[in-house]
Amino acid sequence: MEWTIPGTVLTAQREEADRIPEQFRAMFMPGGMVLSQVAAITGLESYMVQNWVKRGFLTGPQNKRYSLRQLCRIININMLKSVLPLERICSLLGYVNGRLDDESDDMIDDSQLYFMFVRLAARSRELYAADSRDAVLDEELADYAEPVPGAKERVKEVLRVMLTAWLAARMTREAERMLETINPQ
Repeated sequence: MEWTIPGTVLTAQREEADRIPEQFRAMFMPGGMVLSQVAAITGLESYMVQNWVKRGFLTGPQNKRYSLRQLCRIININMLKSVLPLERICSLLGYVNGRLDDESDDMIDDSQLYFMFVRLAARSRELYAADSRDAVLDEELADYAEPVPGAKERVKEVLRVMLTAWLAARMTREAERMLETINPQ
């Protein structure tokens, strides 16, 4: 089943969510993405990405090129911004990555966090019940190597919030579509 990859305008087969990381990595073989490419993938305006850099939500590009890690941070923020205020999103990401404008204190690389999220989102039908959601999260985090004690639990909590926010945004969009069918404006 085709779906839009969360936080992007790209489509893929939901069943092939495990292949998305390698597809993203292939886009970075030339040495990074320029701002217009980041904007095209995310559907964001260029000025918004530049604003996020200025506000310290992510590190700035090197030689005007964004890394996969930076793109995934942008996608994570983009995916959550319809449900959570930017300051709350940054607080959430900072919970596992300290200062957002300093990658040296990260407990998890933003691309690793995003690709975990994508695999989980592809299994969204299994995530509505809290007990199955925790089992799926534990399964996804089984191979995560903690850089510091307690990091796995923090990453799990962040993924839980991200999934809940993403599911809430999907439900809101569905409710709006339903309203249009019964009360078109």
